Amino acid sequence: MRKIYTALGMMSGTSFDGIDLSIIESDGKEHLKLKKDFYFPFDAKTKNFLNKCKKEINNSNFNQISKSKLFLDANRTITLLHAKAANSLLLNYKKKINLIGFHGVTIFHNSNLKKTIQLGNPTLLKELLKIPVVFNFRENDLKNGGQGAPLIPIYHRVLSKKIKEKKPTIFLNIGGISNYTYINKNKMFASDIGPGNCLLDQWIAINTGKPFDKNGRVSSRGSVDHNFVNNFLDRLDFFTKEKNISYDTSDFNISELRGFNIENGAATLSYLSARLISNKINEFTEIKNVYFGGGGRKNLFLMRLIKKSINATIIKLDKKINGDFLESQAFAYLAIRSLLKLPITFKETTGVKKAVSGGVVFD
Repeated sequence: MRKIYTALGMMSGTSFDGIDLSIIESDGKEHLKLKKDFYFPFDAKTKNFLNKCKKEINNSNFNQISKSKLFLDANRTITLLHAKAANSLLLNYKKKINLIGFHGVTIFHNSNLKKTIQLGNPTLLKELLKIPVVFNFRENDLKNGGQGAPLIPIYHRVLSKKIKEKKPTIFLNIGGISNYTYINKNKMFASDIGPGNCLLDQWIAINTGKPFDKNGRVSSRGSVDHNFVNNFLDRLDFFTKEKNISYDTSDFNISELRGFNIENGAATLSYLSARLISNKINEFTEIKNVYFGGGGRKNLFLMRLIKKSINATIIKLDKKINGDFLESQAFAYLAIRSLLKLPITFKETTGVKKAVSGGVVFD
C-alpha cells in the first residue's frame, strides 16, 4: 500500500488579497481526501507593499532587484505572513502535517525570458513551522523549455476522478489570468487564455477604490465597446503562436480605456474576458461540462455572457468542492508529487520538452 501524506498547500494569487490554505491527504497519485480550508486576508498596507514590489521589479533588472532591501524585506514579510496564516489553521488541526506546498507570491513571470519570481523564503518558513517545505515549483519547467504555467492540470485530472466526471471536460479558472485544462480520460491539455479578472480589477480599483466588481454590478450597467474588444483579440492572436502559453498580469494594461466612463469600461473588460473564455471552450466541440473555479466565477455578468456563448453546461466547482481553494489544494498535491519526484508538468500542459517534477524540497 502506498504511503498517504498529509500536506498543507498555500497559495496567494495575483490580486494580492490574501492567502488560501488547504490541508489534503494523498499518495501523490489517485488517492485524494480534502480535509480543511482556510483564508487569511492581507490588510491594505500589505496589498500596497506588494503592488509596489511588483512595479519595482517590472522596472528593474533582476540582478539589482534580488539584492535590494525592498526585495529582501518583501521576502521576509510574505514568509512571516504565511507562517502566521499556517499557525492559525494548524492550531486546531490534530493530525501531523508531513510537508508544506509553499507557492509564494508571484510578482514577475515571463516565459520568454525564462524568468519567474515568487516572493518567499522557504528556509525561514521551514524553521518557523518545523515542517519540510516545498518551494520554487515553476523554475524546473522553464529550464526544460516549458512556460512555467499553468501548474495545476495534474491536480485537475485527479479531481475529475474524485468527482466521477467520465466525459470529456474542461476545468476553467478565472483568476487574474484565465486558464483551462482539457481532460479526456488520461489525455490532458492546458494553457493560459488571457486576462481573466486582472484588467477589470484594475479598472474598478482606479475608478471606485474597491478591489473588484462585486457580482458584476458595475459591468452590467455599461455598454460594450466591440471595436476595443475586437482590436484586443486581433493583437492577442498575432502574438500567440504557441499552443501552450503563459501570461503575467503585467502583460496587459488598461491604458487604451482612457475616456471610457466607469460602467462602459467595466462592461467592455468583462465582455473581453468572456469572449476569450468562450472562444477557447468552443474549440472543444465534444465538451459537455465545464467546471469553473477562481474569483471570476462570482461575477454574475461575466458568467451570463459566457453561458450565452457556449453550448456546454457550466458547473461551478462549489457543487463538488469549495471552489475558492482549488489552487491551495493543488499546491498541497504538487508538493507531495515533488517530494516523490513525480512529474508535475507535461508537454501537453506547459510545452515542456519532457514531463518533469518541479518543487524543491527544503527539509
